[in-house]
Amino acid sequence: MTSAPELSIAATSLNERVADMVRQKIVQGEFVPGQKLSEAALSDSLDISRNTLREVFRTLTKEGLLKHTPNRGVFVATPSMASIIDIYRVRRMIECQALAQAYPRHPAKKRMRQAVDKAVACRDADDWLGVGTANMEFHMALVELADSERLNNFFSHLLVELRLAFGVLNDPEFLHAPYVNMNLRIMERVEAEQLAEAAAMLNDYLVHSERIVLAVYARQIAQAD
Repeated sequence: MTSAPELSIAATSLNERVADMVRQKIVQGEFVPGQKLSEAALSDSLDISRNTLREVFRTLTKEGLLKHTPNRGVFVATPSMASIIDIYRVRRMIECQALAQAYPRHPAKKRMRQAVDKAVACRDADDWLGVGTANMEFHMALVELADSERLNNFFSHLLVELRLAFGVLNDPEFLHAPYVNMNLRIMERVEAEQLAEAAAMLNDYLVHSERIVLAVYARQIAQAD
């Protein structure tokens, strides 16, 4: 017979797995900002009860990834300009330091190279959502250079928020095309153990990316007004 604590642990584990599945759908561009999530369709596709899905919705709403509107339902959140600025500030602090202080022959470097090669292949196939996903994998592997499980967990959540910001722009080719070669050049510096140069390139890259995202974001807001 299963005890109450065991049932609670099992329920929590299920909720966490489902929440991570929804996060991954955001990262992969399957769920986009402003999209309404159908409770019935999603519970069926994930093969879970609606009660479990509602708990997951509450968790992701607290994380700022979803938004509940009374009498209308649950929607994928749309990040603000202030949150985008904050995301990029945190990215520069974490990613540039992780890269500058990386250990030689760290296994995460192989994952970075795999992500770069995947992005190139997706670009050649005109799969721009795939390029975006590969780019996320590159930056996640980059943070793994710091050897901190806490940072890895924190950054994985940050990347979901970042993908929401990218989703608002609704033009993955414009957004991701310039960074395929930038990632490749950074990777070449990393493989040559020129980590200070790679970190400096990454800092410039993130500043450039932030400016592009904010400029397009501001233009969309002006057009909406």
